[in-house]
Amino acid sequence: MAYFIDDNRPIFVQIAERIENDILDGQLPEESQVPSTNQFASFYQINPATAAKGVNMLVDQGILYKKRGVGMFVATSAREQLLRKRKEQFYEQYVVTMLQEARKLNITTEELVAMIERGEH
Repeated sequence: MAYFIDDNRPIFVQIAERIENDILDGQLPEESQVPSTNQFASFYQINPATAAKGVNMLVDQGILYKKRGVGMFVATSAREQLLRKRKEQFYEQYVVTMLQEARKLNITTEELVAMIERGEH
């Protein structure tokens, strides 16, 4: 069993996120070739069709593109697109939730900022 496939989300989504993370942290620079679906399938011990579904999800989003007969590559604007997408997800998943909880607890903006700054040290 693959080491990162450990929750209830579909495996193909986890494959796509792994590729996204590799792009964001610079392991897969823009215009570099992405491992083939067969390589993903072999490494993670999954069906190649499942790996292809994750890769194709990123193709549909414009993160990857196919060079006919060569393979999949990281699009020129992929990292910037992913940063925008992940920042929006961060806002929706964490910031909105944090602000809702802060309102329930009557935490002021100043108190919230102080808490965040305290966490940075």
